[in-house]
Amino acid sequence: MIRENERTIPSGYLMIVVLFIAEAGSIYWFVQEIQALSVAGIIAASILTTVVLILWFGFFMVHPNEARVLQLFGAYVGTARQPGLRWANPFYTKKAVSVRIRNFESSKLKVNDSRGSPIEIAAVVVWRVIDTAEAIFEVDDYEEFVTIQSESALRNLTTTYPYEPHEGDGLALRSNPAEIAQALREEIQDRLEEAGVNVIEARISHLAYAPEIANAMLRRQQASAVIAARTQIVAGAVGMVRMALEQLKAEEVVDLDEERKAAMVGNLLTVLCSEEGTQPVLNTGSLYS
Repeated sequence: MIRENERTIPSGYLMIVVLFIAEAGSIYWFVQEIQALSVAGIIAASILTTVVLILWFGFFMVHPNEARVLQLFGAYVGTARQPGLRWANPFYTKKAVSVRIRNFESSKLKVNDSRGSPIEIAAVVVWRVIDTAEAIFEVDDYEEFVTIQSESALRNLTTTYPYEPHEGDGLALRSNPAEIAQALREEIQDRLEEAGVNVIEARISHLAYAPEIANAMLRRQQASAVIAARTQIVAGAVGMVRMALEQLKAEEVVDLDEERKAAMVGNLLTVLCSEEGTQPVLNTGSLYS
């Protein structure tokens, strides 16, 4: 495996001065040899001028948050990371690699969760290149590699957890976003380690049941919400009835036998738990008539 080797590359500004002086000197020498009609001197001056001219092609720019991977006839020789104008061997190939923070959003994937329910899911992945040599030489196209491996990790994660929790379940995709995001980031990082990529953050951006079961799941969620609300209403109504009976007994307002208590409890629960306003009925006779 090829690891990044950061190299200190000479400043291009200094080399401009050096090459300018060398170019001027070689041209002056060439003119002098022509005037002296020295064949050997003319050839030597021509060679020097040509060499200096070739050296001018060694200049290149390194932008902020960018690196240049240097190769000499196919062999990796190092990476230049210092921004600015730089000069290196003119025979080096200098491939630019961005080390900026980047992100992409995966397409909406249709995957079955751990219970087999089809769901739609998508994620946003924030990443950057930290090892330019691995990114260039270990994979064919590191950007495409990030995309494919991230979606593969997302599919695998979805099959591990349920969409929503039930009794006895642990983590769920909908109810534990922070834990799921951490698990997704770690799984993507494991897959991208060999490409010299660091995953900064990965979060689910879209999560829903697939259209074919969305209506059925919505009705189930609504039923669960109604049951939860009814449970809370009944618990509150029972508490209010108990408080009313205890207060009536404590203040000796009326002495109720068990049958009258049952009737009162039934009436109070009807009033408190009814969805609509109740209509009063006046009893002009006896409870026992």
